[in-house]
Amino acid sequence: MLSLLWLIPTLPLAGFLLLVLGGNHLGHRSIAMIGTGSVALSALVAILIGIDFITAPPPGFVFRQEAWTWIAVAGFSPGIVFYLDALSLVMVVVVTVISFLIHLYSTEFMSGDEGYARFFAYMNLFVGSMCILVLADNLLFLYLGWEGVGLCSYLLIGFWYRDPANGRAARKAFIVTRVGDTAMAIGFFLLFTHLGTLDIQPLMQRATQEWPVGSELAILAAALLLGGAAGKSAQLPLQTWLPDAMAGPTPVSALMHAATMVTAGVYLIARTHALFVLAPAVQFAVAAVGALTLLLAGFSALAQNDIKRVLAYSTISQLGYMFLALGVGAWSAAIFHLVTHAFFKALLFLSAGVVIMSLHEEHDIFRMGALRKKLPVTFWTFLIGSASLAALPLVTAGFYSKDLILWQAWSSRGGNPWLWAAGWGGAILTGLYIFRVVFLVFFGEARTVAPPEIRRPGRRITVPLIVLAAFSVVGGWIETPSFLGNLTLFSDFIQHALPPTQVVHDSKNDEIVLELLAIAASLGSIALAYLLFLRYPAFLHGLMLVPALASIRKLWHFGWGFDSFYEFLFVRPYLWLAHADQRDVIDDLYRMSFSCTLRCLQKINRHDLIDNLYSGLAGLCLFFHRTLSATQSGQVRRYAAAIAAGSIGIIFVGVFAWSSLH
Repeated sequence: MLSLLWLIPTLPLAGFLLLVLGGNHLGHRSIAMIGTGSVALSALVAILIGIDFITAPPPGFVFRQEAWTWIAVAGFSPGIVFYLDALSLVMVVVVTVISFLIHLYSTEFMSGDEGYARFFAYMNLFVGSMCILVLADNLLFLYLGWEGVGLCSYLLIGFWYRDPANGRAARKAFIVTRVGDTAMAIGFFLLFTHLGTLDIQPLMQRATQEWPVGSELAILAAALLLGGAAGKSAQLPLQTWLPDAMAGPTPVSALMHAATMVTAGVYLIARTHALFVLAPAVQFAVAAVGALTLLLAGFSALAQNDIKRVLAYSTISQLGYMFLALGVGAWSAAIFHLVTHAFFKALLFLSAGVVIMSLHEEHDIFRMGALRKKLPVTFWTFLIGSASLAALPLVTAGFYSKDLILWQAWSSRGGNPWLWAAGWGGAILTGLYIFRVVFLVFFGEARTVAPPEIRRPGRRITVPLIVLAAFSVVGGWIETPSFLGNLTLFSDFIQHALPPTQVVHDSKNDEIVLELLAIAASLGSIALAYLLFLRYPAFLHGLMLVPALASIRKLWHFGWGFDSFYEFLFVRPYLWLAHADQRDVIDDLYRMSFSCTLRCLQKINRHDLIDNLYSGLAGLCLFFHRTLSATQSGQVRRYAAAIAAGSIGIIFVGVFAWSSLH
C-alpha cells in the first residue's frame, strides 16, 4: 500500500487539470464529482497508507519513494521524492480528510456561483500543493509546495475579483507572505552553500555534526526559516494579512485556517527541528513570538464585529500556541494541537458560513441573535466547536491539546513561568471572545429583521458539520494527562519523527495545580462571557462610554495599529514612488537645461545663422527626447515586444556577420 504514496498529491492535481481544461464545458454535478471525488480518493489512499504504516511499519518508521530526478546539474540533483514518517503521515491525513469535508460542503455552498469550476480547480491545486509540501523529501520540492499554497491563497482570497476590496486583500496576503518567503529562500541558499545538500534528513544530520550548539550559522539559518514560518502562519510581525483574507468564500477560509497554508509554518519548524535545537536563542524567539502573538490576537478577537474576523484572529492566536509549544521543545504537543485545531476551526468556519448564508450575507454579530432555534444543527455544531476552542474540560479535544501545551510550557527544559502565564492568559481570552460570539449570535433577541425565510442547509453541508463536531469531541482522547489515565498514543507515535519533550519539572502536585488553573480559565471565561454579553450587556455598554476604554477597544479592533504603521512606513512611500510620473520629471529637466542653453546663446551677439544652428540642435535634441520618452509608457507588453524585437535583430546581425566571415 505504501507504494501508492505518490497518488496522494497526484489525485487532487489531476482533478485540477481536468477542471482547468474542461470545466467550462461541464455541469455543476460533474464539476463537483471531479473536484470532491479526487480529494476523497486522496483522503482514502492516505487513510489506507496510514493503517498500513501503523500496522506494518517500514524499517526505521520511514518510507521514501523516488519518482524521478528533477534537476541534475554539476552534482546538484534534487528529485521528486516523497518522504513518509510519523509527522508527514499525520499531516497528510489531516490535510486530505479535512479538505474532503470542506469540498463536500462547498458543493452546496458555492452552487449557483458563476465561477464554480474555477473555484474547485483552485481548491484542488491548493490541496495538491499542501500535500507536496508535507511529503517533500528535500527543501526545493518543499518550496514548490510552499509557493503553490501561496499562489492558491492569492487566487482564492480574491476569488470574487469584481470587488476591488477582495483584490486588495489577495494582494496583501501575497505580498506580506512574500516577505517571509524571501527570508526562507535565503535560508535555503545558506544551508545549501555550507552543508552541500537540500535533502532534509541528510541536511539535519550534517548540521548536527558540523555546527556546534549556538553556532552563528545555525542561528542565522534558523532565524531565516523562522521568518518564512512566521509569514505563512501569520505570526508577529507578519500577521496582518490573515484577517483581511476573510474576503474569500467561507470554505476557503476554513481550508486555509484548518488544513492548509497557515499550518505550513508550524510544519516547517517541526520538520527542521534539529536546526532550531542548534540555535537556542532562535528557539526561544519562536516561543516568545508565539506567546506575544496569542495574546495580541486574543485581545483583537474580542473587539471584532465580523464573525469571520473573530475566527481569523482566533486562528492567529491558536497558531501562537503552536509556536509557543515548538519554542519550548514540546514538539508533539504542537502537532497535537495542530490536529485538534484543524477539527474545531474547520467546524467553526463552516458553521459561521451557514449563519452568513442563512442571513443573506450578514457578517455583523451585533445584527444577529436568537438563531439557536432557527438553525438547530448549526447552533449545536458551532457550540461544540466553540467549546473545543475554549478547552472545555474533559469533553472536548481542545482541552487535551491546549492543556498539554500549558503543562509543557511550565515543565519542559525550554519553558518558564512567564511563557506559561501568557498561555494561561490566552486561554481566558479564548473562552471570552468565542462565547461572546455564541451568546450574541444564537441567544438573546434578534437585533435585526430576519429574512422571511431563513435558508436552511442541506445534507452536503450538515454532514461535514456533524463529522467535524464528532472529531472536535473525540479527537483529543488519544492523549490524556496523568490524572485521566496518562494515555500517550499520539506522542508515542509522533516521537518516531520528533524528539520527546525534555521535562525538568515533573512534580505531580504542580501538574494538578496547573490543570485546575487551566480548567478555571476555561470555565471562568465562559461564565464571564455569559455575564457580560448575555446577562448584563448594559454594564459592558457603560464601560465602552469611558473614552480611555473606547480608545483601547478601537486599538484592538484595528489589530493594534500594525496596518497603519506599515501603511506609513512602507506602502505610502512605495506608492508615491510608483505613481510619480518620471517622464514629466525628465521632460522638465531637459526643458530647463535646453532653455538655459538657448537663453545663454541669445545673450551672445552672434549672426542669425549661428543662432539658428544652435536652435536647430536644441530642437533636434528635444525631438529625440520626446520620441524616446514616449516609449516609456509603463506597458509591460510593449517592453517585452521591444526586447524580443531587439533580440531577434541582434541574432540576425550575428548570424549575418558569422556567415560573411565563413
